[in-house]
Amino acid sequence: MPLLDWLHKKQAVTAAARVPYRLLNAESAHGDPGADNWLIQGDNLEALKALLPFHAGRVKCIYIDPPFNTQSAFDHYDDNLEHSQWLSMMYPRLELLQLLLANDGLLFIQLDDNETAYCALSGGLQLPYAG
Repeated sequence: MPLLDWLHKKQAVTAAARVPYRLLNAESAHGDPGADNWLIQGDNLEALKALLPFHAGRVKCIYIDPPFNTQSAFDHYDDNLEHSQWLSMMYPRLELLQLLLANDGLLFIQLDDNETAYCALSGGLQLPYAG
């Protein structure tokens, strides 16, 4: 399988390992009593790392909707990144998501044509590509 190389890939590949583990503070309960529903506010890379000790290899389904990188600017996030910046942002998150995923789990990534091929060819992760 071909691998994609990009500017700052070495830093992206080691980014997840450099994120420190943090404690999650329960501030309120949502949903049915006893339900295991969590709403986590904060940087998603740090939140994913904080979930690993409790949920590594146990998550059956993950759905993410990352920025499509449409070259637009929005109030709440920048959707105007170079492909290399987008890949460097996504790689460590996908790495942590893969560690959370159960062997029989599914990962769904909502993307359009702007970054689908880049995501599939980012290399190093053993994520199946459905095209």
